[in-house]
Amino acid sequence: MALTREQMAQRVARELQDGYYVNLGIGIPTLVANYVPDGMEVMLQSENGLLGMGAFPTEDEIDADMINAGKQTVTTVTGASIFSSAESFAMIRGGHVDLTVLGAFEVDVWGNIASWMIPGKLVKGMGGAMDLVTGADNIIVTMTHASKNGDSKLLPSCTLPLTGAGCIKKVLTDLAYLEIKDGAFWLKERAPGVSVEEIKQKTAGELVVQGEIPEMQF
Repeated sequence: MALTREQMAQRVARELQDGYYVNLGIGIPTLVANYVPDGMEVMLQSENGLLGMGAFPTEDEIDADMINAGKQTVTTVTGASIFSSAESFAMIRGGHVDLTVLGAFEVDVWGNIASWMIPGKLVKGMGGAMDLVTGADNIIVTMTHASKNGDSKLLPSCTLPLTGAGCIKKVLTDLAYLEIKDGAFWLKERAPGVSVEEIKQKTAGELVVQGEIPEMQF
């Protein structure tokens, strides 16, 4: 069966490494903060000017002035720093973030990402996504494999306005973990109970399957 949002965040958290500076985008990526492995030290960065985010607060810990870029209340870890968004973007644009986790509407076989605009719908602006995809080499996109209508989000070519071109190398969906290279999606892991055949049916872009594909373990 498809992964829950929490399971997706758990799987992404396995990509963290000790000492990493990590930016978490709005949506599913923010949940990664709850699954940092015990004993590992990472500094989570928010584009609105916070370095050192902790897990989401309990009711007793809520501070309405302490928020992430998605306006959700957050906690801080020991050593956290608060600064202006200008300094935050200087950190992002300067290539000082080790890992970025973003949501998306579409990703294609060439590593292009569309994540900010659907024509005909209200557009609030691109936000910091464009800076994040150009300022980081290590980016993981996490999203559902298909839309609510059943249309694949993993495409031969993005149809929506791009956030960035040729910048995505890894995608985690609710069905699979994939890497992008050589103009194709390479299937690396599948969600528990999800067959390779189902993943093929819901992947519009070229999909490469080599050998036995292991199930993710939780």
